[in-house]
Amino acid sequence: MSSLSANRPDASTPEPRPAPEPRQAFARFQPVPTRWMDNDVYGHLNNVVYYSLFDTAVNRYLIEQGALDLHHGTVIGLVIETHCNFFASLAFPQLVEAGLRVTKRGRSSVRYEIGLFAEGEPLCAARGHFVHVYVDRETRRPVDALPDTYQQALRALEMP
Repeated sequence: MSSLSANRPDASTPEPRPAPEPRQAFARFQPVPTRWMDNDVYGHLNNVVYYSLFDTAVNRYLIEQGALDLHHGTVIGLVIETHCNFFASLAFPQLVEAGLRVTKRGRSSVRYEIGLFAEGEPLCAARGHFVHVYVDRETRRPVDALPDTYQQALRALEMP
């Protein structure tokens, strides 16, 4: 038995293959334009760009909701975990529509899940997540509770 399979709870059962999700699986959408420099030599968005799109969509949403104050806010989010599955290529000059949802909320942490859709497409081209731990800007220690503005913004991203 390999060391990788030994770490899984049931090594005899293969993990299900990730699949693209439809738009209905996400609570809100943020438009995110692609840039010329996002394409790689193969003519599509480079894999690292997808993570940047995730970060941009979530932070743009939080700014628009009045939760994130980049310059004067006392609370900031630090990314402690990321993941992405790719299903179809995206490329400049496409407009990407980032579907957002929150699937887990702790005292100071939030798991955001993001689906990246080509404009008008029914299934996501990529799906991923990242976890923010919200900390005090000065001490970098986790906050005891998220401010009300964050709580309201996050509730709007939770699926029924």
